[in-house]
Amino acid sequence: MKYESSYVRFALPKGRLLSSTADLLSEASLGFERYDDRTRQYRLTSERFPYLSAKIFQEKDSPIQVAIGNYDLGICGLDWIEELVARYPASALAKISGLGYGEGGIYLATDYQAGISNVTELAMKQNTWRIVSEYPNLSQDLGLSLRLKAFKVFPVWGAAEVYPPEDADLAVLWASDENEVEAKGLVPLRELIPVSAFLIANRGSLKDKDLSQILNCLSPRFASGRQVSMHSEPSSRRYIRGLRRRLRNKAVKLALPDGHQQLPTSQFLKQAGLAFRGYSGEELIRRPSADLDWLDIKVIRPQDMPGQVANGNFDLAITGNDWLFDHLYRFPSSPVTNLLDLGFGMVRIVAAVSRDMPVTNIDELRLLVQSGQLTPLRVASEYVNIADKYLRDNHISLYKLIPTWGASEAFLPEDADLLIDNIQTGKTLAQHDLKIIDTLCESVACLIGNKGSLGAPNKRGEIDSLTRMFRGGLS
Repeated sequence: MKYESSYVRFALPKGRLLSSTADLLSEASLGFERYDDRTRQYRLTSERFPYLSAKIFQEKDSPIQVAIGNYDLGICGLDWIEELVARYPASALAKISGLGYGEGGIYLATDYQAGISNVTELAMKQNTWRIVSEYPNLSQDLGLSLRLKAFKVFPVWGAAEVYPPEDADLAVLWASDENEVEAKGLVPLRELIPVSAFLIANRGSLKDKDLSQILNCLSPRFASGRQVSMHSEPSSRRYIRGLRRRLRNKAVKLALPDGHQQLPTSQFLKQAGLAFRGYSGEELIRRPSADLDWLDIKVIRPQDMPGQVANGNFDLAITGNDWLFDHLYRFPSSPVTNLLDLGFGMVRIVAAVSRDMPVTNIDELRLLVQSGQLTPLRVASEYVNIADKYLRDNHISLYKLIPTWGASEAFLPEDADLLIDNIQTGKTLAQHDLKIIDTLCESVACLIGNKGSLGAPNKRGEIDSLTRMFRGGLS
């Protein structure tokens, strides 16, 4: 789809900011009548301003899309703005104003057993600090600003709070306040960035387009916003005794998935005769417990599991074949292996394009690219390594990968030409006027393991016992 230069494009958030942003836009009378908690559409047009349109993104995607100029304006949390700017300080992203909602902060935290009460103690120690975070760029800057003698940053998709103390020393994470950090079982050492919702813009758009009408509508809600600071110490230190946990040195470490896979996984575990307290369709504790005294359990994101098993933080994990494939395509010599397909969570990984694109299969798409009509081919996907291998296997060389963090179908056709995504029925793609041109593979939930752990004398018997129980759940 081609946009006229006078059009104004707005990137709006899904998730935690959606409801408050909808109220803001309603008060500003921008005419986005279908933007609310019930919306199932990604594209919106203004009923007041014929030149104004919007698209709904995962919050993390919005500053990227505004920075590269696909969108003129956007709303997202200051955390994702600073995460982008930390890596690309010369980007075309401009912060217009805080909007007075969505408040919280990015905190540096540690486990209470570390015995650290403030950040000045970090630089004094000789440790190689392991920092886990959804915000790897901010974490990198933090390590440098604190002058840590040695540190490593481990990027994750989320649930950073569950990794300390066994798998990380420090966590950089979002929370609404210090109390929420402590409720996660961590000690807040410093608030790195006060976070709220921000209006952002592309610098080129501010210069070349007339955005005055839109900005004037929004200006009554502009706030001065809190300044970014790397020097805000927590005002108090409250240790919650009920959340203190003993550092467990159990034989086998198992990772279970959160999100969409939590309910079917909990049902399968029950069918296999495994009772995990704190892990069900209604309850999520990041560290569930089991009657097996040799088993240590954490709940993390399925996307992170292959990497976490590969580096030895877990011996076993339940994830999907899709994330295992994506990992192995990048690291073919990885020590991670599929031990058992579990039979639930069936999805297909497909290639899809806009219904209007004149192709019905990947061969026709390749010819279109070779003809110069799609150069480079823009490919949106959460599965960056699967997508990369698929394109190379099909001899498409002129392409650009666009990593996404969910809701990838929103990118087509304006911001991407090809989608590599998982589907169950295909209804969502059809609702967004997309068509499938190829199926790459099928994926089900699986039990994966670290090859080193499988052969370890102190783990082998327990892993074999747990695997037998899982097999029993298949019958």
